[in-house]
Amino acid sequence: MIKHIVMWKLKDQAEGADRAANAREMKRRLDECARIVPGILAFEVVIAQPGLEATYDVVLYSEFEDRAALEAYATHPTHKALVPFIGAIREARQCMDYEV
Repeated sequence: MIKHIVMWKLKDQAEGADRAANAREMKRRLDECARIVPGILAFEVVIAQPGLEATYDVVLYSEFEDRAALEAYATHPTHKALVPFIGAIREARQCMDYEV
């Protein structure tokens, strides 16, 4: 199994919207990817919550059956369509994939 964890810090303003609006839109778009390929075992998108510690604005926690499933997800047209939007609104990105 491959775990794929990504964290994004968003710009204060981008694409005509503020950080909070862009976080909600990003979550909506990422949630559409939850079942786009076989082999996705877990897929959770979370926005930082007021009153709880957070150094990033949006986190994706996902699990894939194997490397092939992760690669299928990464190259799927639905996922690839997100890249320009996320690239335009993000200030920073951290990612870690690991096998268990």
